[in-house]
Amino acid sequence: MMCGKTVARTVLCGVLALTPWWAGAQQMGFPPAAVVVDEVRRTEISPTVSFPGTVVSRADSRLATEVEGRVTWFADVGTVVAQGDPVARLESTTLEIQRDEYRGQVERERGRLTFLEPEVDRLEILAAESNAAESLLDQTRSNLEVARGDLAVAEARLRQIEDQIAKMTIVAPFDGVVSERSINPGEFINRLDEVIRLVSPDSIEVTARAPLNAVAFLEAGVQLPIYNDYRRGPGTVRAIVTFGDPQSHMFELRIDVPAEQWVVGESVRVDVPTEAPKQALVVPRDALVLRREGAFVFRVGPEQRAQRVPVMPGVGDGDLIEVDGALAAGDVIVIRGAERLMEGQPVQVTGS
Repeated sequence: MMCGKTVARTVLCGVLALTPWWAGAQQMGFPPAAVVVDEVRRTEISPTVSFPGTVVSRADSRLATEVEGRVTWFADVGTVVAQGDPVARLESTTLEIQRDEYRGQVERERGRLTFLEPEVDRLEILAAESNAAESLLDQTRSNLEVARGDLAVAEARLRQIEDQIAKMTIVAPFDGVVSERSINPGEFINRLDEVIRLVSPDSIEVTARAPLNAVAFLEAGVQLPIYNDYRRGPGTVRAIVTFGDPQSHMFELRIDVPAEQWVVGESVRVDVPTEAPKQALVVPRDALVLRREGAFVFRVGPEQRAQRVPVMPGVGDGDLIEVDGALAAGDVIVIRGAERLMEGQPVQVTGS
């Protein structure tokens, strides 16, 4: 019997020896919480405000016809075209008939020149030898000049009709995608009627409007965060249109972004600096716990226990936010799992 009690005590001692260090905390009602942590940093931040923007194409054209005519063909919406490719054609049969007529006139006038030019040369030789009348030479010279003028007129008419025929085919001024069409086959359209909208998806930028007081903190070449609910990435300020709207007191920003990351027409947000950079203690925004009594963060203290530290949030800079409280650079704070933490509760770090 005594032997059995001894064995039981031995087993119990072994179990206690293997029990984790936080077993006492569990018995007191504070089980360890799995958390992800980061560090408090002192860094230079630029206070920013988020403003709405839109991804637009720098090459977005509504193509119109320069001549009137009946539509015979057009590129479907979604068609990818290269610069110079046709996107629509108009009926050109009548013009082609006129072109053939003018070609005949040009050939006729060239034939006259072919006869008159050597004829003038021949008569000049005869006149020099007194074997031809000066009046005949003068008349032939006059006929030659008239023929040259008639040829110039005929060639001009031919070029004009060929230009009109060329304009019956509307071509893409740049590489792009047909995004809209305003015509159907068989319709008659007038000069300057819109036919096709062509958009280049490879030359894009973000356009956004910001208050005039932010102009002082921006310049061409500065990178700004661009983001929405689906993606985030940098953008480079290409142009600042500083002629502000007197009613809204806003100016326009043009920001270059990678074409492979964004789609024309997307709505985005742009973080625009509104104050000069300054040194500040910052924490990830996810570290803040907001309650009615105020904001606080949880610092991981000695023995891996949570310490609740009240803070006053300041300005934001992307994923970081300035805080004022009893924190120091290098302090380890909880950024995941803080919502249910309690003061003094043990924590188990699962990531950083």
